[in-house]
Amino acid sequence: MRPLRRPLKRWRYVGAYGPEVMACVGDAQIGPLRQRFWAVCEPGRPVVDRTTLGQGGVSMKGSRAQVDTRDVRIDLTVEEDGGVETSHPSGPRGYVKTRKQAGVPVRGSIEVQGRSYEVDCLGAVDETEGRHQRHTTWTWSAGVGRSVDGARIGWNLVTGVNDGPTGSERCVWIDGEPREVGPVTFADDLSSVSFAEGGAMSFSEWGAREDRTNLLILRSTYRQPFGTFGGVLPGGVELAEGYGVMEWHDVWW
Repeated sequence: MRPLRRPLKRWRYVGAYGPEVMACVGDAQIGPLRQRFWAVCEPGRPVVDRTTLGQGGVSMKGSRAQVDTRDVRIDLTVEEDGGVETSHPSGPRGYVKTRKQAGVPVRGSIEVQGRSYEVDCLGAVDETEGRHQRHTTWTWSAGVGRSVDGARIGWNLVTGVNDGPTGSERCVWIDGEPREVGPVTFADDLSSVSFAEGGAMSFSEWGAREDRTNLLILRSTYRQPFGTFGGVLPGGVELAEGYGVMEWHDVWW
């Protein structure tokens, strides 16, 4: 059998989602290629974001994620809870390992083009490592909120990767307690996600982080809108408020 030549991919993504401002900071590596990115989204304003192959002012050390550029400063610290770890095959000889957290407290500050925010909200963390299939396409959502009875809510939902009927990375957290949920279906325009076991969430977009990369061997088309959610999670858990992201990603890597 020939040795597996797919490059190792790994990334860490930190998102902070609240009613006044949302942000993400990420550090991704595909083989020898390293990419860092960040975005800040405010309702009624264009998304401010950057993706770079260099340091790009990004620092991710432990539970702290920082960005320091001319116009933007982000300093976020996550109160991590260990998360939910899963492992999955990817094609005949590949694999993916991932650890997800959602509904975890995030605190810090954001300065964007002269506007300042103190951050005390909920957020999500995505840590993934694997040798994915050469062509991979997925749809994903991470979000946080409160139920009508005041419970702290988080979710991580996906199709296309790590999405078997059981043992998937799909998870809903209620007051920090995780529970795997069944398969989900995303609307093509990312306006909603529905649950096979009952319930659905609608999504209203504030603005989106988008990226198109064509480096011949690596080709990627990516869209991640920030916004608000409403609806009902499996088990009849009704959201009083919800914040987070949707994502569609098509990549050859």
